[in-house]
Amino acid sequence: MTVAIIQYNAGNTCSVRFALERLGVHPLITDDILAIQSADKVIFPGVGEASTAMEYLRNRGLDRIVKDLKQPVLGICLGMQLLCRHSEENDTDCLGIFNTEVRLFSFDTTVPADGSRLKVPQVGWNKITDGRLPLFTLAESAPYFYFVHSYYAEICAQTAGVAEYGIPFSAALQKDNFYGVQFHPEKSAESGEQLLLNFLNV
Repeated sequence: MTVAIIQYNAGNTCSVRFALERLGVHPLITDDILAIQSADKVIFPGVGEASTAMEYLRNRGLDRIVKDLKQPVLGICLGMQLLCRHSEENDTDCLGIFNTEVRLFSFDTTVPADGSRLKVPQVGWNKITDGRLPLFTLAESAPYFYFVHSYYAEICAQTAGVAEYGIPFSAALQKDNFYGVQFHPEKSAESGEQLLLNFLNV
């Protein structure tokens, strides 16, 4: 099995590679179009800023080829957000695979029932509910994953897993061969390892 990790000047590609290597898979980190198109599975990770990432993708023609991929594709964190229609982060038009908006958590919308204000970004473990993806075939019915993010994808028809941080948001999205998770499976211990293994077996 060949697994391509898309390189586009965003962080966490190496941590995703290490997580896959622990599962016995040796991925290729690349921005080469032919290598990405020919891979059996494609992972679109990312930690960074939306407009800079989209500029890199457009400059190399990767924005067009990602949308046309037919093999399973997994977007992680910023990678998932870039698969959405639009991000509030620097008013960025994204790839439009998932028909939803990416918005910034605000103090006005992140006030829990006890009245305390939540910090932005969300950093830490959070529970996934309503996980409808085959990726969520896990030991726990409501597994916990590790999140680091200031922006979130709104709930939409393609929402496949929900988390809550003051408000409910899309922790996972799915459309056809495209999967997205807002959290970091590569930092999520056994639950994250199992999710990556499930993706490799899709």
